[in-house]
Amino acid sequence: MSREVLRAAPILDGHNDLPWALRKIAGDDPVAAASVLDLTVEQAGEAMRTHTDIARLRRGGVGAQFWSVYVPCGFTGHSAVTAVLEQIELVHDLAARYPQDLRIAVTAHEVETAMADGKVASLLGAEGGHCIAESLGALRALYRLGVRYMTLTHNDNVPWADSATDEPAVGGLSDFGREVVREMNRLGMLVDLSHVAPSTMRDALDTSVAPVIFSHSSCRAVADHVRNVPDDVLARLAGNGGVCMVTFVPRFVSEELVAWDDDLKAELVRDGRDPEDAEVWAEGLRARDARVPRPKVTVETIVKHVEHAREVAGIDHIGLGGDYDGVSELPEGLKDVSGYPALIAALLERSWSPEDCAKLTSRNALRVLRDAEQVAAKL
Repeated sequence: MSREVLRAAPILDGHNDLPWALRKIAGDDPVAAASVLDLTVEQAGEAMRTHTDIARLRRGGVGAQFWSVYVPCGFTGHSAVTAVLEQIELVHDLAARYPQDLRIAVTAHEVETAMADGKVASLLGAEGGHCIAESLGALRALYRLGVRYMTLTHNDNVPWADSATDEPAVGGLSDFGREVVREMNRLGMLVDLSHVAPSTMRDALDTSVAPVIFSHSSCRAVADHVRNVPDDVLARLAGNGGVCMVTFVPRFVSEELVAWDDDLKAELVRDGRDPEDAEVWAEGLRARDARVPRPKVTVETIVKHVEHAREVAGIDHIGLGGDYDGVSELPEGLKDVSGYPALIAALLERSWSPEDCAKLTSRNALRVLRDAEQVAAKL
């Protein structure tokens, strides 16, 4: 039954970091990064280098993907603008390299047409407002190049907006931050509130006249992590028309896992070892897991977030944003992009209707894209 749902309404996923994963392998030349792996060949087993390839996208029922054109916060000013342009070019190169499977899409209609033609509609999402270097001209250029959402911050604040994982500096959005949101509305670019502080979420909702999205965030009431969305913000999505695209990142969705990891970190610090050292962390993880088994994160963990988002925001305001290739670990049953049918099957078993599942998989996200286009046409 899950396969039937996905044939009728394929997944439109809000966030996949494959472009940066390829850049980490091959370097900053987009041509080299686009060709470093043969994405028509499924990667599997211990040698798997990415969570994503075309074979697994097909098996997962993915019909459209927002590819993240991510730039780390260490890139600032002109270097951030250069890097985001390189990432945009990489996605365009991937679509040119695999024309039988990928097609760039910049409107809701183009997404629907690509899916109907059997392609994976490829959209662009810029992760981190630092990539415009405080330039509305750069923002407009990104839109012209196909970027259809921008995450206002990444892990660090930008001068005009506070991040969820940095110390408050602006208190939400500055006057320029509100100008950025208004310009995104005018262009038809979605305002993405994943990564931002709750104060920034609320200011953006106060400012935006178009629907907003959370491209890859889950529910704070289910797992109290700063990257998740508080209930008062979720509740406002109905009035705004926006969508929260639930993510699969284990540390965001499981409080038990966060507590277990925090205990491990404390153990390492007590022993005079650096928990930020990858080798130290891996060794400590193995040792502690042997003594105290690490909590499991499964499809059912994600179901809890999806159902809570549905309860608070409403069935018309939820979606999926797996964050594949942006994290090192994923829930059991959702280890790569082929796992979406397992999630839909779990929801069907909990008496979700095929129509409600279809809203979750892509119809809500398509409606938001179309609504943003219509708002822009009137401004």
